[in-house]
Order: sequence, then structure tokens, then C-alpha cells
Amino acid sequence: MTEVSPEFESTIMELLVFSGSARSNALMALRQARAGDFAAAAKHMAESKEWVKKAHLIQTELIGLDEGCGKLAINLITVHAQDHLMNAMVIQDLADDMIELYRRQSQTESRP
Repeated sequence: MTEVSPEFESTIMELLVFSGSARSNALMALRQARAGDFAAAAKHMAESKEWVKKAHLIQTELIGLDEGCGKLAINLITVHAQDHLMNAMVIQDLADDMIELYRRQSQTESRP
């Protein structure tokens, strides 16, 4: 079994934390939009997108280090971190659309 350096493990944990923060903020944005607070929803989506940017920088760094040659040890936590990032990005895409739907529904309901 290949040993994982503490630095690599720390980087993967950052990827997990940043991705989790992105996911949480996107879900909070949905909750705020459902409640009709579109300003708060926009704030949470902006924060979510910032967390994804940070996570994506780490992902890009790791891809560069690996050079597509299997130079990095891939273990379950690495796959788990990648999965978290991809889920956060999918949730963001869906949240953007759902927030727009909530906004339209709100406008329709407020018409006489």
C-alpha cells in the first residue's frame, strides 16, 4: 500500500472542506429562495461559488502534479473529495435554476 504524505492528506482535506462549504451554501441559498428571501439566496450562492473556486484550484493543482501519469496515490479519501466537489458543482447548477423558478413563482403570486 502506498503511503500518503501529511501534506497530500492535508490538501485533500482542504478539498473536502471547501467542497462541503460550497454544497452547504448552495443548499442554504435554496432554502432562502424557497422562503422568498432572494437577497440572502444570492449571497449564499455567491459564497458557494467562491468555495468551489478554491476547491477547483486545489483540484487543478493535483491534476498538474499527477500529469495524467498516476504519479499521485489515489485512495478512497481522494475519490471522496473529488465526489464532494462534483456534487457541489451539480447542486450549484440546479440551485441556480430552482432559485429562478422560485423567483418567477413569487412574481406570479404577487400579481393581482
